[in-house]
Amino acid sequence: MNRRIVVGITGASGAAIGVRVIELLNKAADCEVHLVVSGSGERTLIHEVGADASRRLDQLVRQRYAVDDVGAAIASGSFRTDGMIIAPSSIHTLSAVASSAADNLVVRAADVHLKERRRLVLLVRETPLHLGHLRAMATATEHGAIIVPPVPAFYLHPTTVADIVDQIARRAISLLDVSLSISAT
Repeated sequence: MNRRIVVGITGASGAAIGVRVIELLNKAADCEVHLVVSGSGERTLIHEVGADASRRLDQLVRQRYAVDDVGAAIASGSFRTDGMIIAPSSIHTLSAVASSAADNLVVRAADVHLKERRRLVLLVRETPLHLGHLRAMATATEHGAIIVPPVPAFYLHPTTVADIVDQIARRAISLLDVSLSISAT
């Protein structure tokens, strides 16, 4: 049986990381990806990745859901998944997850993962951070989320932005215990 992974893309900078997460999961032999993109995430995808990014993602996922469809399958605990990654996660999304303000499908699916004790990985993309951001991170962590700032591993000696994006995406995926081949391109 395929492992179901939910991916959310929100409006923070770093949309290429979410795209790379989906590309890598698509190449994993046993994964099916379910995608939801916020309105701001859609704009960021277009600005940072290109006008055809959404169309390309649609070809890589099992199912894509509208952000306002809070009755979608991924909004229910009875829809079994193996985890969720929000890449990137805006501070708005982090704050909504921390306060359980599930007013859109990205946050509702994240909330379901927390209540069902499934892994939720948030690649929170903001800098610098003020105390409110840090408290939201702490609260989300107390609820069970894993906060992963998309920080490059310079000890790997990346030579391109693509190398950095790939390393961050692979690290996030590894937190869901999904194995990827080293050469997945």
